Amino acid sequence: MTDLVVNGGRPLNGTLRPNGNKNAVLPMLCATLLTDAPVRLSNVPDITDLEKFIEYFRSIGSDVAHDQQAATLTVRHPTTLTDDAIERLPLRIRSAIMLLAPILLRHGHLRFDVDAKGCALGIREIDPHIAILRTFGAEMAPGDAVDLTLRDRPAAQAIWAEYASVTATETFLLIASMAEGTSVLTNAASEPHVQALCHMLVEMGATIDGIGTSRLSVTGAATLGGADRRVPDDHHEVATFLALGGVSGGRVTVETDILGEMPLILDQFAKLGLQFETTPDSVTVTGWTREVTQPLTAQMTPKIEAAPWPYFPADLLPQAIGVSVGCRGDVMFWNKVYEGAMGWSAELGKFGVRCHLSDPHRLIVFGESRLKPAEVEAPYIIRVVVGLLIAAIQIDGTSRILNADPIRRAHPRFIENLTALGADIRWE
Repeated sequence: MTDLVVNGGRPLNGTLRPNGNKNAVLPMLCATLLTDAPVRLSNVPDITDLEKFIEYFRSIGSDVAHDQQAATLTVRHPTTLTDDAIERLPLRIRSAIMLLAPILLRHGHLRFDVDAKGCALGIREIDPHIAILRTFGAEMAPGDAVDLTLRDRPAAQAIWAEYASVTATETFLLIASMAEGTSVLTNAASEPHVQALCHMLVEMGATIDGIGTSRLSVTGAATLGGADRRVPDDHHEVATFLALGGVSGGRVTVETDILGEMPLILDQFAKLGLQFETTPDSVTVTGWTREVTQPLTAQMTPKIEAAPWPYFPADLLPQAIGVSVGCRGDVMFWNKVYEGAMGWSAELGKFGVRCHLSDPHRLIVFGESRLKPAEVEAPYIIRVVVGLLIAAIQIDGTSRILNADPIRRAHPRFIENLTALGADIRWE
């Protein structure tokens, strides 16, 4: 079952808690490979990539206990990693890129093939990671494969990154946490999931200064120990449930302890007419005016810009676009992170949305569209599926989202949660 059938126009009401952050739990899992001491994680989201990591860990001799009901995971890796750690690398998982540094540190060698189309991990992702590993002393053998050897404990390094990449920052953190001396990364990513990895590595024995900033200083430890960490709530999911509740005409409360990360996110959705009430441990969407906040500067189009944290997250731009299709005013959306990320906007036209793709980074959604239910096709992008769902759930009638299964990669029991709130939605 890969398609979502959505009967829109029904208000969502109720209270729920978000899942743990997918983008946090996966690098935290990779960090467990830095030690042979037990590591326990709680608030673990039951996502498909997690199961693939568990399968990989067990295949290399690790002990893994996963309690799905309690959302906990305990891992203990063998003292010595064998060649199985290399041969069984789950390269088809994008986040497996963060296994490279731990395997090099524990095993000393790493090899995988690259074909003419680039590494299975994606050519845009692999280059900065290999560059970091080589800066820390990994030797790369000539040839078409990526073949790296790390002969000794790496020495500390200072790196000024070309751009603030989340996963490259995490690769730096993983190798620097066991390097000799103090390493510095300038132009580091500072997203909440990067901060979560930092705090875990500190508990394991590294010293990290500058957490949450663009300059990280890491003093490594020769040996790292275990940890007991809670995966932080997913701010993407918090915003998604609020958006769905608002556009449905209902009232949805999300209980969470990450409201300190939410002010700008809530402000940007408020530009689209969503109204919120907050308490120290919850946020409620109370209404939707559909009015777009107009700038004081004359002749300017209202806009929502997405850029690396602490800007509005690019992974929430599709959700904001989904809200905007029902607004009464025009809005420009500007993705400053990914080119071509707006290509799915053609599907919005099937709902009757009037919009214009200005260039690969900017989309204008015009207000007062005459919306209608439709069958649309989702690309293999988790957040875009959600954006299309937000559009569909506010439209009276039955819509179908084809190829919607990527949503399972980030949002466990997502459809069940929406059904509990009153949505009429099902897999087919």
